[in-house]
Amino acid sequence: MPWTETRYPDSLKNFDLKTRNKAIEISNALLKEGYSEGAAIAIGTVQAKKWVEGSMNEAPNDDYHVFPHPQGWAVRRDGASRASSVFPTKVEAKDKAIDYARNEGVQVVVYDRDGRVQTYVDLVDEVSHHQTES
Repeated sequence: MPWTETRYPDSLKNFDLKTRNKAIEISNALLKEGYSEGAAIAIGTVQAKKWVEGSMNEAPNDDYHVFPHPQGWAVRRDGASRASSVFPTKVEAKDKAIDYARNEGVQVVVYDRDGRVQTYVDLVDEVSHHQTES
């Protein structure tokens, strides 16, 4: 069930309004992607804290981001000042970001046209799962 500014998990009650609202936004996006409520709120909380602190752009954690660009859709790695690639379509950009991330075991963060997080592609679990099967 999606959360709102007035109805949210107890774990967010002690957060300042800005952090709590960002955590709600991210967590709701993860719920739409099929994450469990527990996983969505855990990931949303961590990402919201990074976003509010400004560390999403200052302290690289190696994730790849797919976002709108004047020439289409861009792929940029955390901490990079410029896009590593630009593609005419979002699908192409997301596919390339997934290729990069899969090779490195990091996640892909995909944004919508308005710059809001739309989805996360978590390849860390996928890579570790494949490694344990080998």
